[in-house]
Amino acid sequence: MALSTAPTRGRLYTALGTGAVVVGALAYIGLGDPHRPNFFLPCPFHAATGLYCPGCGGLRMVHDVLHLDLSAAVVDNVVALIGLPLLLAWIVLRRRSERPWMTPVAAVTIVAIAVTWTVVRNLPGFPLVPTVLDG
Repeated sequence: MALSTAPTRGRLYTALGTGAVVVGALAYIGLGDPHRPNFFLPCPFHAATGLYCPGCGGLRMVHDVLHLDLSAAVVDNVVALIGLPLLLAWIVLRRRSERPWMTPVAAVTIVAIAVTWTVVRNLPGFPLVPTVLDG
């Protein structure tokens, strides 16, 4: 085997393995119903504080997107619905240009969005909170 093909083959296997894990996770989330109680383990932050973290409702949002129920996805986690595709596009563009995707400005922006979303979604009367159906 030539030395030049080893890194390419390794990247191919990494991409295939990552793809298989992502497809499996999406199948599990899509086939199950995370809106039912006890489908997933509870969020440790929510269990400890009673407050929603920036990721609360994210898996329910993915389930809703897979079922093309975008209005429910918005309610479950609108920031993840908009932010995850933007973050993925940012990473792909930065990697293609061979620049590091995580810069100090990007890190501060991500943290600021997460903190702001955590505060806003926990304000009394805020309408966009993750939904869990009764047992």
